[in-house]
Amino acid sequence: MADYELLYWSAPFRGQFVRAVLAFAGKSWTEGGDAKISRLLAGPVDAMPVPFMGPPVLIDHKADMAMAEMPAIILYLGETLDLMPDTPELRAMTMKIVNDANDVIDEITLNGGDHMWSHKRWEEYKPRLAKWMSIWEETGRRYGLDKDAGHILGGEAAGLADVITATLWTTMVDRFSKIHDLFETTAPMTAALCLRVSALPPLAKLSGKARKDYGDAYAGGQIGASMAKILND
Repeated sequence: MADYELLYWSAPFRGQFVRAVLAFAGKSWTEGGDAKISRLLAGPVDAMPVPFMGPPVLIDHKADMAMAEMPAIILYLGETLDLMPDTPELRAMTMKIVNDANDVIDEITLNGGDHMWSHKRWEEYKPRLAKWMSIWEETGRRYGLDKDAGHILGGEAAGLADVITATLWTTMVDRFSKIHDLFETTAPMTAALCLRVSALPPLAKLSGKARKDYGDAYAGGQIGASMAKILND
């Protein structure tokens, strides 16, 4: 039996962070699939593995427990798989990066599709996205990151915060040329870090699988189509 079951739609987006952490930790998982998610969402809350409004949901078979909400799942995996840093400061900073990433993907999908992207809306939003990128860049600088070496929170090896960072930015820049160009110019040290971390064998394998399984898709529905139309040259 696989170590975990992940419930997330057939797209990268929010579920890709969970996949990346599991892959980085060398864990196995199955995916319940869209039909199972839809069935659970349409059913009563007391039939859910954990009460949730939307995926991702992670089921830990060994511990016989389930968790929902991406930041909570990442915290759970970080604690149970010994991926969290040793000091309170670095643990808190790791969760700050996880929550910042969650905020960015909410914003880049216009709160899950409350609106659709237009050229005007993109031009108005671009300075804010650049500020997000500069937050990562300045965080890395304060912990010794440069273009050729280092990690987002320091240390000798890639950690949980680096996996989240690489998953956030690489998934977007690989699919949207306008975000790619902005990222390269705004956050060159972070961009170089993302390339190094994404090249780690388990993450490179996961990225290849995502391309095979989901193609150019990032998020689903009309908002995903809107992003593909406006955020590529």
